[in-house]
Formats: sequence, structure tokens, C-alpha cells
Amino acid sequence: MSRQLLLRRHDRTVLSAIEHLAGLQAQAPNPPYIGLWTRLKDFRFDALTQHLHDRSVVRCAAMRSTLHLLSADDLLAFRPLLQPVQLRGVQAAFGRKLAGLDMPALIAAGRTLLRDQAMTSAELGKRLSEHWPDRDAQAMAQAMRGHAALIHVPPAGTWDSHRPAPLALAETWLSRPLSTPASADDLIRRYLAAFGPASSKDLTVWSGLTGLGPALKRMHSALLHFRDEHGVELFDLREAPRPASDTPAPVRLLPEYDNLLLAHADRRRFIADEHRARVYTNNGIIRASVLIDGFVAGVWKLDAKSNNAEVRIDLFGRTSKQDRLDLEVEAMNLLIEAAPAAQKRDVIFGALNP
Repeated sequence: MSRQLLLRRHDRTVLSAIEHLAGLQAQAPNPPYIGLWTRLKDFRFDALTQHLHDRSVVRCAAMRSTLHLLSADDLLAFRPLLQPVQLRGVQAAFGRKLAGLDMPALIAAGRTLLRDQAMTSAELGKRLSEHWPDRDAQAMAQAMRGHAALIHVPPAGTWDSHRPAPLALAETWLSRPLSTPASADDLIRRYLAAFGPASSKDLTVWSGLTGLGPALKRMHSALLHFRDEHGVELFDLREAPRPASDTPAPVRLLPEYDNLLLAHADRRRFIADEHRARVYTNNGIIRASVLIDGFVAGVWKLDAKSNNAEVRIDLFGRTSKQDRLDLEVEAMNLLIEAAPAAQKRDVIFGALNP
């Protein structure tokens, strides 16, 4: 909770927070905005939008080959290290359709196309089909996504933007080459600063990278070592904060796909097994969640597409009157930021789920 800036709202800049959190999951455009709002003092949605437009923050496939918001500096340093994750994802999804294709020629053609202009994945696939008409256009576009760092050009990735994203080469968009890859040691330190203490399996689940054992062994003397209640070895940075277990944790509204819900193999530290199916759905959606005392205690949903904006909160069990009041305040404050033009705003508590 402390590492994820959830014990209090912090007076950090947007860029500093994104870098501290080691990126924000950005599979959908709105969750990063809410994720920063719930962590930062006086955060305004326009601040993140500005960073996306001035190119200091970018939306690109990174950890686990999923879309993240990262600082431009982090993207340039960490994307080369994460390249095997991207290629593995392309192979798993489109390997058969890409078999036998001259991949260097495909990537060169794709880079030439994107060097001239940004284009959507569908447009890119169509243009590549002019060179390889007997090949699957979607598979070829996804191969480019795996082999090259492709930025989602704003307004893609900004609040409530849902049109297909124009794609641009990171080197073109940022006018800088991809850096010499950061070391695995660097990535491990950044992960632990945001999510530690954590196991080697946690690291793999978060990053998608395998074979991190040698790096952890190399860093062994520089790290602290613990065992959790199940005997699993946990690693941590010596200088990282470790608040006492009885430190009060305020209620918080986590967005869909929040970092906290995706960055560990063992998720029992923040959600009970009996509640997991209500948050982690079969179709891959990670629902927006309510935190009470540091544990997932319900789900919630924002509807701000009309003049009557509302947040609906469905708790998994009974909670104190004070927690409900605090949740109502949180939700109403979110509505003020997320739906400033709404004529009416409501916070609705659903019936308790057994």
C-alpha cells in the first residue's frame, strides 16, 4: 500500500508518480487517470492529458506485452529489455499465420511506412498487405507491434478516447533512439520500489520476463530477504519503507486493471480467495475495486456519459458506517473531476453480496 501511494495522497508530480509506480496499466484509456487521482493530492485529469500531448508520457506495449503509460525515459530504457516478452506474445497469438514470412523484410517495410506517418493497426496491416497480399493483415500488423515500440498517438489514451489508435515509431515520436537496454538489475529495483517485498515469481508475473534468477543472485547481498507465511522467499530494497502491519489504510477506489491487482503472483496479500472471481473476470477484465483497510472489499463502476453521472458501489460484505461515508466522499469527489459538466451526481450502494 505504501509503495503504491495508497496510504495517503501524495504531493508528487504526475511524471514522478508514473515513474515511481513503474508505469500504469493502460489497457483502457480511463483507468490511469483514476489511478493517479486516487494516489495524488489535487490531481487534475488535464495534467495527464498534457503529458501525453507533450510526449513526456507515452502509451505503449511494455510489461506483459500489455499497454502501459510510461515516462518517455522509462520507455526508451526498458522496452528493449522487455522485447522478448513482446515477441513471445506475437508468436503465441499469430505464430502460425506468420510462419515462413520474411520477418526482417516485413519489419523494414513497416518501419518505412510508419516513418512517414502514424496509422492505425488496421491501416498498417492493409498497407503491408500490398507487399504480402496472401498473408493475414492483422497478424502482420501485430508482428510490427512486437518487433517495434509503437506509441499510441494522442488523443488515443486520453480520457474517454475510444477510437482506434494511430501508431507511431517510438524513435520518431520522441525524436530519440531506443536506449541501451536497462539491466535486469535496474528493472528489479524499480519493481521492488513500487511493489516489494516480492518473490521472484511476482517479478515474472509483473514483467513477463523469465530467467531473472541470475540477476537476483547477483543482487543477493544488496537486498533484504524475508519469508512469507507460506515459506516463500521475498526480496526487498534495504531503504524501502515498510510500515507496520497495523498502519491505518484509508478507503480507496482503484480503477480497472490497477497495478496493485496485477503485479503479484500471490494476490492473497490484498484480496481474499473467495472474492477473486468477482474482480478477475473470465474475459480478462479486471474490475474497478474498493479498498477498505488495504483489502479488496467490493467493486464499483462509474457512469459519466450523461447529464446524470453516478458511481455505483457493490460491497462484498458489511462494513462500518464510517467506511461507507468515506467511500461516498471519495466517489463524489471523483465524480466532480470525471464529470464536471454533469447536472446531477449520485453515489449508489448496491445490495450487499453474500
